Amino acid sequence: MLKRAYVAAMHGVALPLRATGVLDRLERARHDSFAFWLGSQFAIHDAAALARMDVPWWTFPAIDAVERWMAARNGDVRVFEYGSGASTVWLARRAAHVVSIEHDAGFAKLAAPMLALPNVELRLIEAVPAGASARARSGRRGYEDSDFSAYVDSIADSSAPYDLVIIDGRARVACLERAWDCLGAGGLVVFDNSNRQRYQAALGRAGGRLTRYRGWAPALPYPSETTLIEKTRAAG
Repeated sequence: MLKRAYVAAMHGVALPLRATGVLDRLERARHDSFAFWLGSQFAIHDAAALARMDVPWWTFPAIDAVERWMAARNGDVRVFEYGSGASTVWLARRAAHVVSIEHDAGFAKLAAPMLALPNVELRLIEAVPAGASARARSGRRGYEDSDFSAYVDSIADSSAPYDLVIIDGRARVACLERAWDCLGAGGLVVFDNSNRQRYQAALGRAGGRLTRYRGWAPALPYPSETTLIEKTRAAG
């Protein structure tokens, strides 16, 4: 309830700030500035606004690191993304191809026009009721009785192995375990919100080189953490 009230309040304040031009000036500031971070707060839970600002919802240090990694490959990067949104648009502007998997039918319908880009493939894969043999559950409140097995397994398609995998949706532990075999040598995993306690064991088991990027993130009023996991040839 408090979270919804905060989001509604920020969106309400954004209207007069936009009308006076203040918000536009903040959003045009350098991405590493306090002004830009402040302006992004009014885009909380607004994927279209964040896409216009050209930022994914990861920590700023992680955004910079991923952008450098992609630029070093001249954009010749095939991306698989668990969880669609502003990050999908950001990736599409920098990568050759993006496959983005979404579990929420309502959000997928709203986001579809924004993601109707020539190098983006948006797929809706909803969870099913979890039975005794459910292999991929989510720790997110409200999803305890859902099985995301099809969602998790969708990475093993004809385009695998991928160069870059984004894990920012449901059933993240299962996604990380499944994605590893579908990631090419030298590939990179972006695991968002890695500060959450329920992810620590899985991150500890992950192969490759882990780098945790703690810091501020767009549209968040508190610090967060995004972890990058590089699949070295030895780890492959």
